[in-house]
Amino acid sequence: MSGGHNSAVAPRRRSGRGPGMGWFLSLSLALGFAFLYLPILLLIVFSFNDSKLVTVWGGWTLRWYGELLGNEAMLNAAWVTLKVALFSSTIAAVLGTMAGYALARLGRFRGRTLFSGMVTAPLVMPEVITGLSLLLSFVAISLDRGVVTIVLAHATFSMCYVAVVVQSRLAGFDDSVEEAAMDLGARPATVFFRVTLPLILPAVAAGWLLSFTLSMDDLVIAQFVTGPGATTLPMKVFSSVRLGVTPEINALSTILIGVVATGVLTATVIERRSLARRANPA
Repeated sequence: MSGGHNSAVAPRRRSGRGPGMGWFLSLSLALGFAFLYLPILLLIVFSFNDSKLVTVWGGWTLRWYGELLGNEAMLNAAWVTLKVALFSSTIAAVLGTMAGYALARLGRFRGRTLFSGMVTAPLVMPEVITGLSLLLSFVAISLDRGVVTIVLAHATFSMCYVAVVVQSRLAGFDDSVEEAAMDLGARPATVFFRVTLPLILPAVAAGWLLSFTLSMDDLVIAQFVTGPGATTLPMKVFSSVRLGVTPEINALSTILIGVVATGVLTATVIERRSLARRANPA
């Protein structure tokens, strides 16, 4: 009887919570989401504000989006930012994949510790120091500052993120697949491009997207290495905000939020469909 009594009581002890625990967790979750997303929601709402004063509501309007599309300086900055992000993330994806592959596959080689430290240094290096060192390097080789220097700078600090992601993916990679390909007579380069790269491609794509986002967001390093005619969007927004937040900035931020949200939803849908196809192959 005592054993049956204990077995009947034990489940209630394990699953039971205090009467206020559910209320506390719900309140904590609500406050956390409000802290993160309420400012973004207010920014979106005030992008449709008819008043020029950001703090005064004057009704609903779309005219700030029209004025934003007619702002040539802002559009040029957006185009420069997009070009820089595309080129720098592509370079970072290539170099970062090579670095991650070397760290994961070449074992212990001479200079590995130094190489690993140099690859991961931008992760912990202050952006001011990174920007200043890159500026001194470009000046030392007499390279005119502009779009090219921004691309090189962004690729330099972004490739370390790609290397870390690719190295982590290769750490859990099944080596027997590569060994089987080499046993069948494939050369190392063929094994990499025909076997390894397709299997780690999601990690490479994740590193590319991370590099693209970091390039779009960078302000400090770009200010060090930029030149005439190479103003990025964060630099333009920062210079405009110093004189006061305008409704055009709210409209621009809302468009960027929409683009990011669309990209995240698209990636989520694609991933779910891919998992569904793997779970239920035709």
